[in-house]
Amino acid sequence: MSDDLPDPGHRRPAGMDDTTVEALGKLSEALETAERARGHLYAFHQLTGRAHLMLEDAVGLLREAGHGDQADAVCADLLGRDVLAGRWTFQIVEEYEDGYRRCFVELEERIRNELAGGRRHIYEAEMKQRLHG
Repeated sequence: MSDDLPDPGHRRPAGMDDTTVEALGKLSEALETAERARGHLYAFHQLTGRAHLMLEDAVGLLREAGHGDQADAVCADLLGRDVLAGRWTFQIVEEYEDGYRRCFVELEERIRNELAGGRRHIYEAEMKQRLHG
């Protein structure tokens, strides 16, 4: 038996029901999943930028090999092209950060403050206690 009790920041406030604990756990899990998606968005941004740099190298090599028409095609049709209409990847990242993510983070925090006095991971702390208590 472990006497590793959750610290006060992870304990259920007096009177909080199981369904509220579960709902806050799901809300936290949803935010964590959105954060993982955010990481993939940054990976997309960085990989697309890396591909752009590789295209610049390919254009130089095509020209060096005497394939000016093909180099011109890459420059005209792909190099510097928006990945979405009117947007490069940095703009997509900024829009996600300033819109969806900011709303998600602020709403999760507001609800957690309203219902649990700001306490985080109550559901997980209770699961740990059940499994190791």
